Amino acid sequence: MFDVIIAGCGPTGAMLAAELRLHDVRVLVLEKEPEPVSSFVRIVSLHMRSLELMAMRGLLDRFLERGRQRPVGGIFAAIATPAPDGLDSTHAYQLGIPQPVAEHLLTDHAIALGARVRRGCAVAGFEQDDEGVTVELADGERLRARYLVGCDGARSTVRTLLGVGFPGEPSRTETLMGAMEVGVPQEEIATKVAEIRATTPAFSLGPFGEGIYRVVVPAVGVSEDRSEPPSLEDFRQGLRAIAGTDFGVHSPRWLSRFGDATRLAERYRVGRVLLAGDAAHIHPPAGGQGLNLGVQDAVNLGWKLAAQIHGWAPETLLDTYQTERHPVAADVLDNTRAQVQLSSTEPGAQAVRRLLTELMDFDEVNRHLIEKIAAIGIRYDFGEGADLLGRRLRDVDLKQGRLYERLHRGRGLVLDRTERLTVDGWSDRVDHIADPTAALDVPAILLRPDGYVAWIGEHQQDLDDHLARWFGKPTANTNIRSNTG
Repeated sequence: MFDVIIAGCGPTGAMLAAELRLHDVRVLVLEKEPEPVSSFVRIVSLHMRSLELMAMRGLLDRFLERGRQRPVGGIFAAIATPAPDGLDSTHAYQLGIPQPVAEHLLTDHAIALGARVRRGCAVAGFEQDDEGVTVELADGERLRARYLVGCDGARSTVRTLLGVGFPGEPSRTETLMGAMEVGVPQEEIATKVAEIRATTPAFSLGPFGEGIYRVVVPAVGVSEDRSEPPSLEDFRQGLRAIAGTDFGVHSPRWLSRFGDATRLAERYRVGRVLLAGDAAHIHPPAGGQGLNLGVQDAVNLGWKLAAQIHGWAPETLLDTYQTERHPVAADVLDNTRAQVQLSSTEPGAQAVRRLLTELMDFDEVNRHLIEKIAAIGIRYDFGEGADLLGRRLRDVDLKQGRLYERLHRGRGLVLDRTERLTVDGWSDRVDHIADPTAALDVPAILLRPDGYVAWIGEHQQDLDDHLARWFGKPTANTNIRSNTG
């Protein structure tokens, strides 16, 4: 019997498996595809908060080696405004990386930590009871786990079988993406592309290496079956409609399509079955937020589910997964809806785009929109307190290294400038760093395993109350002292 079965080994499923394994949870990941998808190379962007999470888990260098750093300016609706100075992150950039590479890195990380991954295994059904979930595979095999998490994408089998509503809007427009050769000179292409992108930022056509061009173009109409890949003729029609020429495209390497459907699951949890990533929310790709949102779901959920399995979770801890992440997804859906409208060629939408472009000259407006897309502006409702409460903490200097280096194990952490506090009773779950030199302007903080500030203060009893709120009852008669390095 497993502790957790995860349906889907995309970025969300792989990250969740790794987070659970940090806490010795027995994890099985089921992936319906027999082999990792590598037939096309869609470039995704890791935004600031996701880069911070990779740094917190010791993964960032692996991603930096395989990706390409890009500025964060112009990420809202492709409005070309440079980023303001002093963004609140050590990683104030975005990282472009092929999605198959990102998935491979996260899957390898999960496997290295001890997660089991079985490919070619599709979930066909499940039943849950008070003790766990019985999962039936397409070949009739039955598996047992204490919890099941659906990370199986927009057409989630787990969500469908669970009967959770997925309200929202269907695709009204479609975009084609592919890699192919062209029949006209690069100079001619560059001039035409610059002209078109002035009013249609959703269009792009540029070199992709070794004589191949990456093409992104609005489709002519919406397909009846989005599971079917587009044809080369579909690309030619889209290019002729928007550019007046098909650029002589030929010899495609891969062809794909995506729509602007926008949907949000009504619930993220029903009993012992939970949803994460695209199984819980889908939205247009504006701003490149999809992979980031799913990975951040996984890091929020992992330690809470592990706490539930190990028996120390406070009564409502697992429920905070939905109360925290559902509003975040709703906000992403809203900002992508807005970005899609701003990308329209209609006169009214273009007028609003020009007005917003003017407003983004104000530093506060530009900063707010970038922080929204990059997810560093999130503040969870932890009650009344200083502005830092409920926000993630940036990486800060310590007398020995940096803060994020101390979060690799996915544990809670008290960063204590007073040198008077302890985590006795919780030292099996929470680390303690006594460092009067830490770059903080508060006496001490309690960080959750996902890097969010759960308490600010200086009094031991107050800290104990908040340790109990987030990390359960203390271990009885413990003599284990906290780390003070």
